[in-house]
Amino acid sequence: QVQLVESGGGLVQAGGSLRLSCAASGSIFSINAMGWYRQAPGKQRELVATITSSGSTNYADHVKGRFTISRDNAKNSLYLQMNSLKPEDTFVYYCKLDQTEGRLRRIYWGQGTQVTVSS
Repeated sequence: QVQLVESGGGLVQAGGSLRLSCAASGSIFSINAMGWYRQAPGKQRELVATITSSGSTNYADHVKGRFTISRDNAKNSLYLQMNSLKPEDTFVYYCKLDQTEGRLRRIYWGQGTQVTVSS
């Protein structure tokens, strides 16, 4: 089992910044990728940004140039630096871990952290 705990969300004014953190613990083996996703209540979860084991990053168009995803492998942690925030960025943000456990591929999700951007 893997546990993912997000932190750093909150209320911020438009144009402001926030840094989300995700701490992974438990049975960490071979990580394929980690990422940040967003979700509104009752809606489908969607990609914000991902980072692979090799360090390659991918961003959704709506955050390109404003958000930066990064990792700290020694701490099994994931970060999302969110700059130039807009009211449209208001979502619950979730941390995702994709790893290989022996012959199995497993996906884990955190509990989410709320980001609210006021105008």
